Amino acid sequence: MFRQRNWKWLLLTAAVVGVAVGSALVGWLEVAIAIAVGYLILRIGFGMLRGLARPLPEPPEAGQLRKVKLHYHCNICGAEVRMTVAPEEDPEPPRHCQDEMDLVVPIE
Repeated sequence: MFRQRNWKWLLLTAAVVGVAVGSALVGWLEVAIAIAVGYLILRIGFGMLRGLARPLPEPPEAGQLRKVKLHYHCNICGAEVRMTVAPEEDPEPPRHCQDEMDLVVPIE
């Protein structure tokens, strides 16, 4: 199995060969643009993968979530939500259709 150092040399060698072959077929400007775009795509892709690799946050301790019975309604599309558990007794209303939902009736 390759160590990380060997992968870097392999990648560097492939880049040098690619630049040499690419510059022979097309101009240097196109090769430089292709390298810059490829680097940008790799950075974005690795950043996204790094974000997915983060562990999930610890769940809240038992007893921290409070039981609530709230009913919300979206005025735009008509969707309805019933909230049964929240971290506080008076939680912020959920968002739907990029707008806050309206509290219909607290069921008690």
